[in-house]
Amino acid sequence: MKLSLAIVALTMAIPAVSYAQDSTAVSTGAYPNTFSSGSANVSPFTNQSKRFNDWSVSVGAGVPLMQSADLTSIKNGNGKNLFGYSAYISIDKAITHAFGINLQYDRGETRQGWFNTKDAAPDGSAVGARTQYDAISLLGDVNFSNLLRRVDNHSPYRWALHGYAGVGTLAYRAYQKTSSGQMLMTEVKPFKLGSMFMQAGAGLKFKVNRRIDIEGRLMYVVTGDDEFDGGGDAYSAVNKRSEQVSDNFFNATLGLSFKLGKHESHLMWHDPLQEIYYKLDVLANKNQDIEVCKKGDADNDGVCDDWDRQLDTPAGARVDGAGVALDTDLDGVIDLYDKCVTVPGPVENNGCPVEKKDNNQTAVEVEKTLKDIYFNFNKATIRPESNSKLDLAASIIKENGGNYLLTGHTDIKGNTAYNLRLSKERAAAVVGALETRGINENVLKSRGVGSAEATIPASASDAERMADRKVTVKFIESSQWDAIQKKDYEDAPVKKTVKKAPAKKKKK
Repeated sequence: MKLSLAIVALTMAIPAVSYAQDSTAVSTGAYPNTFSSGSANVSPFTNQSKRFNDWSVSVGAGVPLMQSADLTSIKNGNGKNLFGYSAYISIDKAITHAFGINLQYDRGETRQGWFNTKDAAPDGSAVGARTQYDAISLLGDVNFSNLLRRVDNHSPYRWALHGYAGVGTLAYRAYQKTSSGQMLMTEVKPFKLGSMFMQAGAGLKFKVNRRIDIEGRLMYVVTGDDEFDGGGDAYSAVNKRSEQVSDNFFNATLGLSFKLGKHESHLMWHDPLQEIYYKLDVLANKNQDIEVCKKGDADNDGVCDDWDRQLDTPAGARVDGAGVALDTDLDGVIDLYDKCVTVPGPVENNGCPVEKKDNNQTAVEVEKTLKDIYFNFNKATIRPESNSKLDLAASIIKENGGNYLLTGHTDIKGNTAYNLRLSKERAAAVVGALETRGINENVLKSRGVGSAEATIPASASDAERMADRKVTVKFIESSQWDAIQKKDYEDAPVKKTVKKAPAKKKKK
């Protein structure tokens, strides 16, 4: 249709291709190879010193299906799908290993309506349409497989998931066919105001070899035009069937990418993180003609003891230039032992983050830990054998956070008022013991209920009544926390001792 569009696209791209790749630095090592990092040599990443191919040409063909329009391709009218055809060619430039820009030319034809316009209209009310289009667009290309690749993933890969999005100019001729015949309904020429469109989608690439990739794409094209489907004028009977103002379609394609340049690997298949590790191996195993390690290398990490800041690096650990074991996520666990290299986590969890538990579940665990806290007889003094349980309870609260109310209970035996006072003092004593272990004083409060909630009768044995002598823990929401007192009793005032004057001796 508009062949000039393709000529313009190629004219814009050919001069730039001539400047691609002007130096060679190919590794002779077995790893990394063309399926991973491509080169073991390190040089400045400039136009004068490139080590990767970063240009390619892509071609493909597929099937467009009108999806959102007054006349659609997907089971419209007669309940069948009407398939068109499409083809594309693009000039692709990789900016980094995870991002590139594509200049793309598309050509195709959509078919929509009640019947295929190649056939005769089945009746007087049936409407069929077809739209021939040409488009030029500039697409951003995100390589999700490289963008999300783990730093400790040393295996080569040949599949890559790409995402595309961009805008361009669209030219088309829309035809409509009825029982009266076929006619041209709308024509939009390129580079005109109102001919802009956008498209976005995803593609899955497979690396056949260092020169060729196969890619399947699914793109969604938003034309921004209500007349693209061949419905005619915006106020025509056909275009009043639905209220949308943009006719949109899916375009599924299968294509090939031909990578240009003289280097072993393409930038979009390069993993720079692998190369860092590989280069360390090369340096560690490289034979030196002169003696540079006068003090030797005690830990065999490839860094001389003369400037090694960590002389006891574990065997097998990767190190930086100062001989310090690498800790990519800076969580205190070196990569050798870190099971989550890119995500910080505590040492006790092998460098992986610990998911915080639900605060109500935390309260249950703390209460279970405090189940066997022992006090001196008839006192609120905690006995030393309870220290380990208090330590554990404090660590659980520190780890999971939250505000908690500790409630003291007694059994039913004894004076009610005395039991109430004792339960309050003991609950407060537990709170105080936890706060001395580093718990913030604003997250724990106490109260006592005495024997009010006791369930074991007074006639039961002491061992049986022990079930009622406990401290329970409850998580309190922030909205209710301020209404609760720190503790529910006042400390008894200290009485001053009054010294009596010595009695005067009677005179005889």
